[in-house]
Order: sequence, then structure tokens, then C-alpha cells
Amino acid sequence: MARVPYLTQAEVSPQNQDLLTRNLNLYRALVHSPDTARTFAALGLHIRYHLKLDPRLREMAILQVGYLTRAPYEFSHHVEIGHTFGVTDADIQSIVAESRGETSALPPLDRAVLRAARELVAQPALSDEAYAALSTDLDHERIVELIVTISFYCGVVRILGALKIDVEPEYQHYLTEYPFPTT
Repeated sequence: MARVPYLTQAEVSPQNQDLLTRNLNLYRALVHSPDTARTFAALGLHIRYHLKLDPRLREMAILQVGYLTRAPYEFSHHVEIGHTFGVTDADIQSIVAESRGETSALPPLDRAVLRAARELVAQPALSDEAYAALSTDLDHERIVELIVTISFYCGVVRILGALKIDVEPEYQHYLTEYPFPTT
């Protein structure tokens, strides 16, 4: 159960109604601070729709963060979002395998992106080796976009966890399809 009540459109001022157009629990909680919710949403939308980074790679990185941190809300939502941007079920199975330290059949750039996400979840810096692997295929602009994306979603999982945001029922099945490790 969430630590703050989920607000409805009836409980929000008219100038902040747009923050609840999608009726997602995360925004229903964040709207307690409308300016914060608006800024948070703006960066999230920029990451989703305005980066030059391949959107499939972006979603792979986000899914890696969500899986590794065992963040059910983020992971379940981004399985669905990822599918719309070209992430396949085989890709998600590869994220699970890579998270266990197994080598997957993913191409080198995909594995480099997942490695960068795993490193940035574990520590606030990226190793020289991980950076070098990214720079083989990505220019500076796309590397910056990737690092900002991973870092933003490392923050998102903390917000979700700290506020104990519940996964909406329509996203629950993804957690059954791709369960988190039990240990």
C-alpha cells in the first residue's frame, strides 16, 4: 500500500489535471507536489520521445535497472513500453540471463548497454571498460543520453520504493511472466 494517497482528478486543481490524464499510480502519488510531478514527467517524456539513442536500447537499459533493483512497478510498465519500441520477449529473457551473470546471444552493443546499467545500479561511476565498450558503437551524445536515462531510472526506482507505489492490475501479469529472483 502506498505511503501517500493516490489522488484523483477531482482532488487536483484544474491547472494540474493534465498530470493525471493517464491515471497511473506513480503520477497519482507525485501530484501531491504538482511542480515536482510536472518536472519529473517532463524529463521522463524527453527521455522517451526526444533522444537520439535507439529507443530499443533505451528500454533495454531501463528494464535492466528495473530487473536488477527488483522494482515491480518500473519493470512491469517498461515491459509493455519496451514492446512498443521493439524489445522482444527474447530480449527480456536475455536481460534476465545477463543479470544472473550468464552470457546471452545479444549483440555486443546490447550487452554493453546492459553492463552500463548494471554498473550504474551498483555504483555511481561507470568503469573505463564499460565506457570503452559503449564508445565502440555510440557517439558522445548517445552515451550521455544513455547515462542520463540509466541515472534517471535509478532515481525512479527509489521514488517508487520509498513511496511504495502499487503496480496497477493491468501490469501485474508481466511480473508473473518475468519473475524476479527470490534470493
